[in-house]
Amino acid sequence: MSVGAAAGAAGPGRAFMSIGEVLGLLRPDFADITISKIRFLEDEGLIKPERTSSGYRKFSREDVGRLRYVLAAQRDQYLPLRVIKEHLDAIDRGLEPPALGGGGPKVPRALVAAEGLPGPEAFRPEVSEMRLSRAELLEAAGLEPAQLEQLEQYGLVAPRAGGVHFDGDALVIAKTVAEMARFGIEARHLRPFKAAADREIGLLEQVVTPLVRQRNPEARARADEAVRELAALSVKLHSTLVRAGLGPGLRR
Repeated sequence: MSVGAAAGAAGPGRAFMSIGEVLGLLRPDFADITISKIRFLEDEGLIKPERTSSGYRKFSREDVGRLRYVLAAQRDQYLPLRVIKEHLDAIDRGLEPPALGGGGPKVPRALVAAEGLPGPEAFRPEVSEMRLSRAELLEAAGLEPAQLEQLEQYGLVAPRAGGVHFDGDALVIAKTVAEMARFGIEARHLRPFKAAADREIGLLEQVVTPLVRQRNPEARARADEAVRELAALSVKLHSTLVRAGLGPGLRR
């Protein structure tokens, strides 16, 4: 059980608990727990409860979660406190604790996985069957005519080649812009997005052009696969750079 999961089972929603209340929470699962043992684990540095002005310990839900983790690791895995400390240190640093078979802490797979982001299959070329008139696009996206004109002016959306209807991609772009408009962002502010997308497309084409020129069905298939994978990686990189650039201060 992770510290976070253990904290979720800590019980009362109060901000702080006394040592007696913590004992009552833990005893149903750990019959041999005592106040002396809790104090011992504190002395060993596995928990660090705050103190009142009178010197009494006040335990947070996180403290209770750490205690559950320590007690379960001792009971179920027979781990010494030194090893449990290493596990807690890894968890505190956002890592996964070392495996029982040895080795050091590991970076969580979810951190480097494209969680919630489009994968290569999302970039498989498909012909959209959607055909939207100008009026239908405006209604579906929630845009004003002037806003759509600006999107067309800056090259963010356009009717299907050789026609007057808009496809599904145009709808997604238009609706996204309409949602961003609630924050005062206008089409003119989004020109860098279009320019960046065009540069990324140019880079991907440059990478796969040698394969395409081979005029070999297998080479073309590899080119298509490479484009999809690179497109997904590009989105992942962009998303992570924006998230990192915002910093914790702006996300509060």
